[in-house]
Amino acid sequence: MLWGMSETSVVKQQGTAAFYGQAVLSFGTALGAVGLGIFFLDAGAWVRAFLAIGVLYLVTSCFTLAKVVRDRQDEERIVSRVDQARLDKFLADHDPLQKL
Repeated sequence: MLWGMSETSVVKQQGTAAFYGQAVLSFGTALGAVGLGIFFLDAGAWVRAFLAIGVLYLVTSCFTLAKVVRDRQDEERIVSRVDQARLDKFLADHDPLQKL
């Protein structure tokens, strides 16, 4: 049996609390600034409403895109781990000195 050669260490990448807080604060600031800009825009109510709906649609689309990208990466990681497990099993069961 091959010890240590077929082991893979899974590195869990996790952002810090400061990075998470900065991302949330940045998102809130950007959304608030755009909201205030639309609110104080010198235009009719219909134009402001249209821009507000456009911003909300853009935000929901960004969240959906981020989720799709994350789900695809998770799926690729799972497929890669299954393939690695199959290879590890094959290498562990293979004995090059055994006659066929």
